Amino acid sequence: MDVNKREREMKTKPFMKAAGLAITLAAVAGVTAAQAEESIRFGLCFDVSKSYTFVSPQVAQGAQDLAMHVNANGGIEGHPVKIIVRDTGNEPQRGVECYEQMKREGVFMFYFLSTPVTNAVLPRATKDRNILMQSFVGRGDAVDGEVFDWVFPVGPTYWQQAANAVAFIKGQLGGNLGKAKIGFIYLDYPFGQEPIATLKALAEKEGFALELYPVPLPGSDQAGAWSKIRRDNPDYVISWLLAGGHVVASKEMRRNRFPIDRYLTSNWLNEVDIVNIGAEEAKGILRSTNVAGGQDVAIVKTMLETYYANGKGSGPENLVRDVYYNTGLAIYSTAFEAARMAIKEKGWPLTPETMKTAYEALSEYDANGLMAPVTVTPTDHGGGGKTRIEQWNGKTWVPLTDWNADYLDVVWEEVKHSSKTFSVK
Repeated sequence: MDVNKREREMKTKPFMKAAGLAITLAAVAGVTAAQAEESIRFGLCFDVSKSYTFVSPQVAQGAQDLAMHVNANGGIEGHPVKIIVRDTGNEPQRGVECYEQMKREGVFMFYFLSTPVTNAVLPRATKDRNILMQSFVGRGDAVDGEVFDWVFPVGPTYWQQAANAVAFIKGQLGGNLGKAKIGFIYLDYPFGQEPIATLKALAEKEGFALELYPVPLPGSDQAGAWSKIRRDNPDYVISWLLAGGHVVASKEMRRNRFPIDRYLTSNWLNEVDIVNIGAEEAKGILRSTNVAGGQDVAIVKTMLETYYANGKGSGPENLVRDVYYNTGLAIYSTAFEAARMAIKEKGWPLTPETMKTAYEALSEYDANGLMAPVTVTPTDHGGGGKTRIEQWNGKTWVPLTDWNADYLDVVWEEVKHSSKTFSVK
């Protein structure tokens, strides 16, 4: 993702006030003072002031809450977790500076929640042999563990998400795409452009017509794209828009009489977007998702009952109702599990090498129903790429599919074709 400007109403002021500073979770009850000297630190170089304020507060809050919960229960194999958040403003150079500063402070596990910042840091992290977490952002070919040794994009890449979306549409159209027409509306910059090569490869394989509808940043001007969609009349439209872009799209769909239940988004569609569209107006909209949304998830219930019910959460309780909060929990659940496995198997200190080995040993891990099960290997750092399709019924999200990954052969052909061009300069 890389948005120059975001709708200011998406900002979460209570979080911004805190996150503008460096947010550090210290050890709490259940961790001794001596152990606190041997903490496990994660560097979150996030955009908390400009483009990604529609998602970064929830992801960071989920990470912080999870660390607080782990620390309250003795830490990871007796070692406390620290989550350190610093602002990059979604600027690649500031992201590099954040990385270098935290590296000097001894941090070796990083997450940036931004494709351009991640891409800017990637060569440095690779040279330094530090762990670069890249879930749900960044290069699609980074799942290739034989090339991107130190990068862990655990979860489905944009390429795999797009492939899974096509597979869903194929099922809806009776298992044959030979006469189908699929539209792709996207923000015309790297985030939106990511799935195009995969979609073109699938169009060639399955014989469907692929129509591209680029939208200029920030996504507020879609009139021309939807006029063309009305004329082309595709069977489905796959959407790679963000936040307010979905709201604009919903209005254009009504104006152009395109059925909203034929609009399938990437994972970046959340409860705030539904409110802004209107719960009833959004009825039927489809999204691909990487994690289970809502509060009917074991770890989310624990957070609400243990911390938020007692006024001790890491941020506003209303953000706990958001799928992006669950995304933060999922990303760091896998990281914490890898750290636990590393220390249990290799002992202390935790190092980039032992963390890498543990990540590559994750097997069918789903954080107790929080996310699609992932199996990471030395060759596949993505974990399998499973998603599911959900539909808004006017009140909640209803899963229409199980967790699955389709067209793996096509996606991995694209991965290998692209990854062979990567080199650390």
